[in-house]
Amino acid sequence: MSKTEEKSLAANRAAFHDYHISDKYEAGIALLGTEVKSVMAGRIQLKESYVAVRDGEAWLFNAHISPYSHGNRENHEPLRERKLLLHKREIARLADSATKQGMTLVATRVYLKDRKIKLKLVLRAERSCTTNAKLK
Repeated sequence: MSKTEEKSLAANRAAFHDYHISDKYEAGIALLGTEVKSVMAGRIQLKESYVAVRDGEAWLFNAHISPYSHGNRENHEPLRERKLLLHKREIARLADSATKQGMTLVATRVYLKDRKIKLKLVLRAERSCTTNAKLK
């Protein structure tokens, strides 16, 4: 795998359905050892996950990482909050967009880049319905 190649580990295709996507971000994620092994095996679910800014830090909520099958009593909690690794300017911009414009920040993809696990984040807003109701 070359330096610019990315290996997809999981995707959240439902994040694009009926929403308008405005901005995309790449973030690192702070994981425990058993979480890394589970993610590398593709045992992560992003369907109900979302990102929120709290105390100047970005956090990933409701991402389910299955416990590692060969883990011990020190295995991780599947639904724990996970810290995202972003620059302060990016976090401030995300918090501003989420509060002022009413947008939601969602994780859409987990991938391996340069031997590091990364998340693709998108700012999304609900699409307005422009179709007319069918007349009988």
